This record gives sequence, C-alpha cells and structure tokens, in this order.
Amino acid sequence: MAGHSKWANTKHRKARQDTKRGKIWTKIIREITVAARVGKSADPATNPRLRLAWDKALGANMMKDTMERAAKRGVGAGDGEDYVEILHEGYGPGGVAVLVYCMTDNHTRTVADVRHAFSKMGGNLGTDGSVSYLFKKEGLLFYPPETPEDVLIEAALSAGADDVRSHDDGAIEVITAPDAYMAVKEALIAAGWVPEASEIAMHAALNVPVEGEVAEKLVKMIDLLEDLDDVQAVFHNAEIPEEAYV
Repeated sequence: MAGHSKWANTKHRKARQDTKRGKIWTKIIREITVAARVGKSADPATNPRLRLAWDKALGANMMKDTMERAAKRGVGAGDGEDYVEILHEGYGPGGVAVLVYCMTDNHTRTVADVRHAFSKMGGNLGTDGSVSYLFKKEGLLFYPPETPEDVLIEAALSAGADDVRSHDDGAIEVITAPDAYMAVKEALIAAGWVPEASEIAMHAALNVPVEGEVAEKLVKMIDLLEDLDDVQAVFHNAEIPEEAYV
C-alpha cells in the first residue's frame, strides 16, 4: 500500500526504542523477574518464558550479570515487588484497536496512567474483550526488502515456521506458533538467516490505514504509553505512513 511501508514502520519503531534503552532495560528486567517467579526457575534452559525474556534482553544488549541478578531475584523468597500482569484494551485516534500489556504493583496507578495517555490523544479505554478478539498471538521474524523470498520460505518451513508473509514494500515476516518461536529463530540463525527484528507479538488480521493528524496523534499516543514504566508492550492494528514518525 502506497505510503505504508512495513519495513519503514519496523525501522522507526526499533529506532525509537533504541533511544529509550534505559527505560527498555528496566522493563525487560521486570519481565525477567516475573518470568523467573512464575516459572519457578532462574534457568532459561528449563523455563520457556524466561528464555523468551532472556532472548529479548540479549537483543537489547543487556549484560548477562544484570539478567542473572533479575532472574535470581524472581525466585527469591518474596524479595522485591509483587508484580501482576494486566491487559488494557481500547481505541486510539481514528478508531484504531490498541492492546496495552502491563506489569504493575499498583493497578490503580497503572489504569489511571494508561487512561490519561488514551484520552490525551483522543482515544478511550474499552472493556475487557472489546478489541482483543481482533488479534492473534504469533512469533514474528522480520527480514528487510531484497531478502531472497523463495530461499527464505524454504528455510523457514524446514525450520518449523507456520507461514511466511510478504509485504508490498518487499519486507518479509516469518510466522511461527508462540511456543515454536525460539526453536524456529535459532534454526534460521544457525542456517544464516538472521532476522532484522523478532518478537512474539499480537498480530491483527485486518489493519486500518491512518493518515495525517490521526496518524500523528496515534504515534504520540503510542509514545506516551511506551514511556510509562508499567507498560511492557503496545500493539495496534494501524498502518502508519512513514511521515507520521517525523
């Protein structure tokens, strides 16, 4: 679709995250701690959820000793804050569906902060289930334009991927089941197919194009949400033009 580049969107999102590295590290440390606590193990080899958080930390260039301390804190005898996971659903500018994943030790504070970010940019929080039905949890491995599609498809399917999506701008996404994500990623990297970006994400089957002021407000709203300490991830079903990120 003209003006809506999957590759550009991914590059902009990654660049914006890189400028917030300190904040992202704080969020990942929280994720590692919770994963270790929930899985009752500080060893990523025996704790699948911790392994995913570990992979994210490595992708953010976090030091291994920092990761290990966070995991050990998670399996400590009640040490540290008792975080709970919360999903907020709502509508952004232009009626865009938005999912906000949070980890918090104070639900009242978190919902107030999230609601403020929505309302400030003309959005509003919805009820449980109001937009989550539009999304499906998937493992995503992202490859830039000019990646040889036919060869990648063969390698991805051989590695156990569910599907491969090609976009109009030439970008390619390898799709996996969430529980197969790490195995597929490691197999592809071993075969020389290192993704530009990768994650387990909530993917919407139907996206909504946004333009102009609506797109700019949506980008600002996402930034406000991602800046909140309690917000771990934000997903939406918008196709955002590149100029909205300027």
